[in-house]
Order: sequence, then structure tokens, then C-alpha cells
Amino acid sequence: MYRDHFGFTEQPFALTPNPDFLFLSTHHQEGFAHLLYGIDTHAGFIELTGEVGTGKTTLIRTFLNQLDPATHRTALIFNPTLSSLGLLQGINREFGLPCASSERGELLEALNRFLLEESSAGRTVVLVIDEAQNLSVEVLEHIRLISNLETERDKLIQIVLVGQPELKRLLALEELRQLNQRITVRYHLEPMGCDDTREYIRHRIRVAGGGREPVAFTLGAVKKIYRFSKGLPRLINAVCDRALLLAYTRDSREITASMAAEAIIDVRQEEGRRFPIPRKTLHFLALAAAISIGVALFNRTDKEPPPPAVAGEATPAPTPAPQPPPLTGDAVRKSLAATAVGDNMLTAANALLGAWQAPAIDRAGRSDDIRTLAARRGFTATEIKGNLDDILHFDAPVMLQVELPDGTSRFLTLTAANNGSFTVVPAVAGKDSLSRGEIEAFWEGRAWMFWKNFHGIPLRTGREAGARE
Repeated sequence: MYRDHFGFTEQPFALTPNPDFLFLSTHHQEGFAHLLYGIDTHAGFIELTGEVGTGKTTLIRTFLNQLDPATHRTALIFNPTLSSLGLLQGINREFGLPCASSERGELLEALNRFLLEESSAGRTVVLVIDEAQNLSVEVLEHIRLISNLETERDKLIQIVLVGQPELKRLLALEELRQLNQRITVRYHLEPMGCDDTREYIRHRIRVAGGGREPVAFTLGAVKKIYRFSKGLPRLINAVCDRALLLAYTRDSREITASMAAEAIIDVRQEEGRRFPIPRKTLHFLALAAAISIGVALFNRTDKEPPPPAVAGEATPAPTPAPQPPPLTGDAVRKSLAATAVGDNMLTAANALLGAWQAPAIDRAGRSDDIRTLAARRGFTATEIKGNLDDILHFDAPVMLQVELPDGTSRFLTLTAANNGSFTVVPAVAGKDSLSRGEIEAFWEGRAWMFWKNFHGIPLRTGREAGARE
């Protein structure tokens, strides 16, 4: 409603798929530098903690995206509620190593050979374990043993433990003292401060205004928003959006402290209804994180409740619409196999690029390699593995890799999630929306995401961070 009035190209505080909204707070830049320093100096163990919603996972994904594949090998474990055997199998799987064995010795031997080969080639191996506060003492102790894989001069693997503040308390246990003593780089991620909140608001307004600031928030308004939101972008966005609506109705180009206060009252009244409804309002790089890019890619729609029945009036039972039978995995594979590999990959990749508002690639730029397609638009293609819930954890659109009986692969991009169904590109067997069950019937757990270094973050700034500590 207010977008045209202020001359915005899009709503600055809505969840819109525009990577220019990426904002790195002071705390996130410091955390980033600590991670780079730890990897650069081969510290062995690095600990990153922070409260829920401060952007730990987003920071880690951004960090991993900056590591050059020519000099680093990386793996991310984001579902660590595993046994020590399951974790070791998962680590090997992420590095593309044999992982089917149930013998820890065989798995460790394969991992050790891999680490020695990478070390000889001059590459650094990085393992990141997210949500590490959920690990058991036994598994953490096993992680310490993995870190013992080393040469006379250097650690063969760099391990980053990421988690909520409970991780610090867990590591402080007496039985984990050996592991705790090995952690030489630690950083606790805080929410945005007041100054960062102000810059965050201004940044989003400038981006949506095409480089201009057609409306301004006074310092008093920013302070009220900061006190209410405590630096969490989700709440900042909600209040700012409501405040801009107030400014529009009053024909004002300045958001005052009193207008911010009114917006906060409105948001408080709706907070219980608006925010907890979707468990994951999927949008790239977690809007609740301080590294917020505001990409509304998976939008979950909740239906309004039906109106109450009038007393004494019979309410006829609705007649359910006939549902087509679910697609089988074979039907999906057959449909995808009808398109050549290059054409299929181009269609799926363009759907992913479209979510980033990046130009589509024409047929002349077609390729059978995902990384090549991504690079043509300045992106990095990152392979991830897991189940559907694991994939949704990243809050981003994904290209599912579908294995066909002839040994080739095809790709299917998930672009939206609504009430348990997923919009897919390309359409399969005449359907552009599939249920979870239909997806799980053909998908074996490999997927691809596109990432980009929007801020041009340098990779060799870590030593400076270490010097400042």
C-alpha cells in the first residue's frame, strides 16, 4: 500500500527475494573474522555460540561459502543427534568417503587416509557441527579423538562446534575437560546493537528505494524499536513495516518515536498470532539472523478458521474435492527422464536463479555441470545431503538431485511450500506441486543450493582478528 507512495521498488521490510538486503552486523563481522582466524591458523577446535535467532547457522553458511574449494574441503553436520558411529558415518559421507561400515576402525582409517591426502595437496579440511549443544558427552569425546588425526607439525582437520549457550555449559563438564582445553578460538554471537539496528533499517530503505532514502526513522524511533526488538531482525521488520504504514496514512516522510511506539503496540497485539504460526517461514539465510537478506522463498499459508455456525442452524458437511492418486517414484523419474540432462538442469537452475532475482541463462549457456551454471551468474553451487526436514532447515529454495535407473541424474527445484505441498520446477507428470510423500518416494537425499558473497568478504582477514583478541 505504501510502496508506490514512497517510491520503493519493493517493500523494504517484507520478506522479498532480494539478496541486496544482506546485512552484516558488527558482531557478525567479528564472528566471521574469528572463524577465518581459527581456520587460517589451524587452531584445531573453534567454538561459536549464541542465543536462538542471533544468526549462527546463517553465519556458518556464509563462512563456508567463502572458503575456496581449491584450497579447502568442507563438511557441515546439521543434525547432530546421532550416536558416535552415526556421526562418523555422517562425516565420511559428507566428504564423499566410504561410510557404510559399522566398524569405527574402518571408518576412521578411511577418514585418516583422506585427511593425509588433502594435507599433502595443501588443502585444509574443515568440519562444522551445528546445534552442537545437542551432542552427548560420548559423541563429543569421540569428536576429540577424531581431532587426534594429525601429523608431527599440524592438525589434519579443523572442527567448528556451533551451538546455543548450553554448549558452553556442556563443554565445562569435568569429563569433557580435555576437549574444552583444546578449544583455542571462541566467540559468542550477540544480537545487533542499537547502532547496527539503525544501519540495518537505513540499509533496507536504501535498497528498496533504489539507493535513495525516501523516508527516515528518527533516532528516537530507532531507540524504541531497538528496545522492543532487542536487535532481532524479525521484530525490527515487523515494527518498521507497521510504522511505514502509519507514515503513509499521515502523509509523513519521517517516522517519529511516537509513531514507532504505536507500531510496537500493534505488533505486540499480533505477535502471539503472527509469528509462532509457521514453524519455519522459509526464507533464505534465516530472517531471524542478523545477517538478514529477506528472501521469502518458501511461504507457508495458514487458512483462516471458518466462521462460527449460527445457533440452531445446521451446518452442512463440506464435500471434499476428489484427490488424484499420488505420483509414484517411478512416474516422477519417467517424467524427468523425458528431458535431456542439459535442458532439465537449465530449467531447474533458472528457477533457483529466479528466486534470487538473477537473470535466467539462455540455451546457449546450457551446461551439464551445476557449478558452471551457478558461476555464470556469480553464484556458488553447494551440495548438501540429508532428509527433507534437514533441507528445509536451511530456509532456502533447493535443487533436488534425482537419480535415474540408467545412472544419470535429473533435477527438480523446490520453490515454495504451502500447507504440506511443495511447488516444483519443472512440472512432473503434469503436476507442479508435490506432497512430502511424493517427494520422499523418489528423492534419495542429495540437493544443491546457490550462495553468493554479496559483501565481497575477504578470506585472509583472520590473522588481524586474532591479533586484536
